Amino acid sequence: MRAGEAVRSRSGDSAAPRQQQSRAERPGGQPGAPFVAPSEPPAPLYAALDLGTNNCRLLIAQPTRPGQFRVVDAFSRIVRLGEGLGASGRLSDDAMERSVEALKVCAAKLGARSIRRHRLIATEAARAAANGEAFMRRVAEETGLDLEIIDRETEARLAVSGCSSLVDRETKSVVLFDIGGGSSEIAVIRIGENRSSRLANHITHWTSLPVGVVTLSERHGGEHVTPQSFEVMVREVEAMLAGFECPSVDVLASGSYSDGFHLIGTSGTVTTLAGVHLDLPRYDRRRVDGLWLSDDEVSAMQARLLSWDFAARAANPCIGPDRADLVLAGCAILEAIRRRWPSTRMRVADRGLREGLLTDMMADDGAWRRARPRRHQRSFGPPQAGEECAKRHEGTDA
Repeated sequence: MRAGEAVRSRSGDSAAPRQQQSRAERPGGQPGAPFVAPSEPPAPLYAALDLGTNNCRLLIAQPTRPGQFRVVDAFSRIVRLGEGLGASGRLSDDAMERSVEALKVCAAKLGARSIRRHRLIATEAARAAANGEAFMRRVAEETGLDLEIIDRETEARLAVSGCSSLVDRETKSVVLFDIGGGSSEIAVIRIGENRSSRLANHITHWTSLPVGVVTLSERHGGEHVTPQSFEVMVREVEAMLAGFECPSVDVLASGSYSDGFHLIGTSGTVTTLAGVHLDLPRYDRRRVDGLWLSDDEVSAMQARLLSWDFAARAANPCIGPDRADLVLAGCAILEAIRRRWPSTRMRVADRGLREGLLTDMMADDGAWRRARPRRHQRSFGPPQAGEECAKRHEGTDA
């Protein structure tokens, strides 16, 4: 795949997805770029890659206005690196082969551009597998990419960094959760009068549950889910959450459920619920990212998905056959979180670790302090920081 070539959409991440032209390209195949006056140097490029339990994702972006960036190129492919990991404790040969092929595409995209700084990470599947480190060495040999296996605390902080603009200015506390493929990160965020430019600095409590949509669906079955088996999954996650000590929701809300506290979900589970709620004919990140869902709306969407059989879930354009066996496991994790931290509203984030990586790198480099406004430049704040061409951007269902 050429640099700038189209990325698979959510519903097209199947075995033979059709190719589309990336919005990062213009007619003639030249990558789009903001207008830069002759006296101004072009904005530097930054890259972030996230190899998760379910997906392999890449973003290449330029800093624009303070705290914002413009996506230049992107890639997303389902690889199911963690397939069978729960039973064997090892990454399978097929899963590693799928992942290497996806990473070769990423390497080609990175090699086609001059990147000032990049960070390439792997998460729970590589972290938990007995052969995870050996696989990282194979990746380096076959693709030239040196991936870093990050710990769970780093993963939680990156998820928070990627979602900072979705916290209301008036909000005092947030529980942010990232339902992944092999683990689920949860961060309690309490914001005082002096709000830091880095939301991760306000994390007071965090935990990482050793369960995600892939591992939970493999244990309980993801194709045929009944209300009874769904409740069994919920209770399993509730038991994991019981050991997490943090302030009660009354304390977090400061006496106001509607204004002082809310949930933020960044994962394919919550973006799927949002797409189903909006009854989208095809997944549209612009309509999903930043959407508010009420507690009743989330409950209704979960009940709707639970009433569908596997074929109905697979036929929905916001789910597709590749995720039809995972979405109810994600809903079970979400339900356990909602029972622990009841809230009248939840905000949907179609973004995740890559945005957090990019934000942190640009902030560390002082990229926004050096930047000057450029005429005719279309900037993207964090709600647009994920690319339109990677429509099946699932947080870290991952």
